[in-house]
Amino acid sequence: MRHGLVLLMMTCTLSGCQTIKELAQLRNVNFSLGALTDINLAGVQLDDIRDYSDINAREVLRLTSAFASRDLPLSFNLNVKAENPADNKVAARLVRMDWTLFLEERETISGVIDQERTLNPGEPVTIPVNISLDLVEFFNANARDLIELALSLRGQGGAPKAVKLVARPVVDTILGPIKYPEPITVVNATVG
Repeated sequence: MRHGLVLLMMTCTLSGCQTIKELAQLRNVNFSLGALTDINLAGVQLDDIRDYSDINAREVLRLTSAFASRDLPLSFNLNVKAENPADNKVAARLVRMDWTLFLEERETISGVIDQERTLNPGEPVTIPVNISLDLVEFFNANARDLIELALSLRGQGGAPKAVKLVARPVVDTILGPIKYPEPITVVNATVG
């Protein structure tokens, strides 16, 4: 933290505090969980499935076969909403965000969003985070429990599940990109 403070003080001196303003604006951006979309489990699209009993025989066979082979891939889009408050005077320019996904308080996978987003004051922006992981790798449960875990991410079936995204944003500044000093929890919600 001390190293970050020294860097910020030097940056402020060299750039007339514009960098500090940009970092401050990024800190004030409100991040929240948007919709989880395009949920697919082992090739079975879960968008129209409300409950385990809605899965047809062919889909059950596909899912149980995938589970038996210890390969139950889950993919979905986690839409993160970012809003720079309207009373901020400077747009925040998010150029990169390293992230780690936690499901049920268990760290799963990490990734990077490296597409620049300008977060203008008062204009919400949706940042899609494409998630792909193998449930069997992270959870020791039976096939039905894992299927219900996937359904609960959509808000259907099973008990609610905790979803958390921890991120480390990078903001563009006059001196170039600067990584946020500490990771932040941009999403921490219970879905289902």
